[in-house]
This record gives sequence, structure tokens and C-alpha cells, in this order.
Amino acid sequence: MVPLFVLDPAILDTHFGRSANRRRFLAESLADLDQSLRKLGSSLVVRRGDTATELAGLEPDAVYAAEDASGHAQARERRIADCFDLRLVSSLTAVAFDDLKTYRVFTPYFRAWSDVPLRAIEDAPRLTAHGVEPGELPPLPARRSPEAATGGERAGRERLDWWLSAGLARYGEARGGDDLAADDTSRLSPYLHFGCISPLECVRRARETGNGAEWIRELCWRDFYAQLLHAFPETSRADLYDRDYARGAAGPAFDAWRDGRTGYPLVDAGMRQLAREGWMHNRARLVTASFLVKDLGVDWRHGAAWFEELLLDGDVASNRGNWQWVAGTGVDRTQGGRMFNPTLQAKRRDPRGDYVRRYVPELAHLEPRQIHEPWKLGGVPGYPQPIVDHAEIATRRRRGEQPTLF
Repeated sequence: MVPLFVLDPAILDTHFGRSANRRRFLAESLADLDQSLRKLGSSLVVRRGDTATELAGLEPDAVYAAEDASGHAQARERRIADCFDLRLVSSLTAVAFDDLKTYRVFTPYFRAWSDVPLRAIEDAPRLTAHGVEPGELPPLPARRSPEAATGGERAGRERLDWWLSAGLARYGEARGGDDLAADDTSRLSPYLHFGCISPLECVRRARETGNGAEWIRELCWRDFYAQLLHAFPETSRADLYDRDYARGAAGPAFDAWRDGRTGYPLVDAGMRQLAREGWMHNRARLVTASFLVKDLGVDWRHGAAWFEELLLDGDVASNRGNWQWVAGTGVDRTQGGRMFNPTLQAKRRDPRGDYVRRYVPELAHLEPRQIHEPWKLGGVPGYPQPIVDHAEIATRRRRGEQPTLF
């Protein structure tokens, strides 16, 4: 067996592949994988170029690969299958694509998904030195986000072990980790995205604890969006449902949103967490996405692309699926999607203001009551007035009026 990873310019040279955060995480993960393989008597073979072409140079008897969901991945699988004995392994999701029909609504999918018997977890293979020139591991580029997590299976497993033993019970008690300041979330999404840990193992081990129902449901959402993209690969760029919504360009208001300078503390805290860590709490992702699409009237694709610029877990299926959910063109049947009130969300999800103070230092000296009144923050040195009036926009939307694009 020759463990192979191909660095494909068709991916790396796109905006998605140029993310400094994910390039660093990938390089760290490949270096860690190589170390693990060397302990098994092998090493990682690295090639650069078109995957099918690089495979041909190795003259394999068969090719085993993880089944993927995107349109690019499916086209690559077809090219490889035309030339080799391709055997796909369902490691991207806990439940294989073929084990369920395609669903567009989560709840029936979750019920069917929960009834599928999970496949066994395989042991590590027995490997020996294979005599193939290993090639060079990619260099470690600088991170764009200074506090981004370190990639690799070892780091992922340490986090998973800690989560299952100490964090999972609190996650259920906190109703899915919605307390922004407490940060009772696994932060395992980057390791799942890069294949450092297995979603199958996560689900199996979480079930064994007896208190993992809330988190397992979130893992199912990840499977759900992956099977949806696999069935409708065009939804990485196009709406699942053609519904009317604002499609504004990325102008000055987008720049203020991107830089965490909207004048709404919770929105700004979320965007600054993204810039600092290459990660954002899921509740903050929903609030910031809603603000861009619903309050500023900017097309969701601009927001999705910016998230993918920085997110370590910039997964196409989950990221773009959730953006469409907010915009009202995705799996949510609510016409027009969801509009989150950033001030009300701050009072509910960050009642003490600790999350905001952590990421917006201009407001660190304020009391919660002051943080939760954005229209009164104009006198705080260095902090902007709100760039839009959320209450007015929400009222116009309820009347069926289309707000002005900013």
C-alpha cells in the first residue's frame, strides 16, 4: 500500500485553496500524518499536479480514496475510475451517501440517519517501506489568523478525547453550546474537515457516553449538508431554491462587516473572532451571516467567500448550506429565511457581555447593559455608530418591503 496525497493546483490555486489558514493547517496535518506512517514502517508520498496523472506514474493495481461531495471531487473520481480500479471509502460522513436517499429537509433525514447501522471502525493498516520516492511535504506558510489551531491527527485526537471526557456533558446541559462566552463547543470541525479524525468514530464514541445526543445531532447536520451537495453539486454556487432576496454587491457596508466595524457589538465580536482564530462560534456565524444578508442586503456568496478565506473548517457543503439557510434559498422552508436580531441575540447568548469584551477591546470597560445598547455606544472612543438601523429594516421586511441596499 502506498499512502498518497496529491496537491492539486486545480484546488490550491482557487480562492478556496489559497486560504493561508487552511494551507497551514493542511501542511501541519500532512507532516503529522507522515510521522505516524513512519512509525508504521512507511511514509507519506506527496505529489503535485493532476491527481489522475500522478496516479498513473505510480501504476497502482487499485486506488482507494475517500468519497467526496463536491462537483470537482465527483468529476475527479470519474476520471480516476476511467483509468484505474477505483474503490471509494465512505469516510467523509458517518453514514455513507448510498445508505440513504437524498433529503432536502433535515428532520426526516435525521430520523432515517439515526436508524442506519454504523459500520465498524477499522484498525490502522500494516505497512512496510514501499520503495516509492516520497516527494516533499508542503512548507508551513504563515497563518493569517494569529490564534488559529494547529493541524494534525494527534492534535485532533487530543481534542476529541478531552471533549468526550469533559466537554460533551456540558454541551448537552448548555443546549448545544449556545453560551457564546462559555465556548462549550468541541472545536473539532477543522479536524473533521481535513480528515484528521473520523465522523464515524465521533458518532460511535459519543453514543457510548450516553449523553451525546445534542452533539450527535450537529454531526448529523454535517452529514446532511454533505449528502445534499453530493446530490446537487451546483449548490456550491447556486441557490437550492430560486427565491427572491437581496443580491447586493460587496461595497463599503461589506467592508465594515468584514472588519468587525458595524457598530453592533455581537456582530463585530464574531467577525473579529474569525480574524483572530480562523474559527467562529456557530451562533455567531448565524448572527453575522443574517446581518450581512438581511440587514445590509449583500448577496450571501460574498459572505460565504469571506468565511472560506479565513475559516479552518471552510467546508463547502456546511458553509454554503448554512449561508443559504440564512438567505432563505436553502433547506429551511421558511420563506425569506431567518433574520436574527443582533441586540436580542447578544442579550440571550452573551448576557454578561464577556464574549463581546473578549474580542472588541474598545468595549472591555463597559457594563453588559451598555454593551447591549448599540445606539448609545457612539461616544466610546474608536468604536463606530451602528451602520444601519436593524429595527427599521426588520419592520420594513415584516411589511413585505425590500430594504435599501447599502
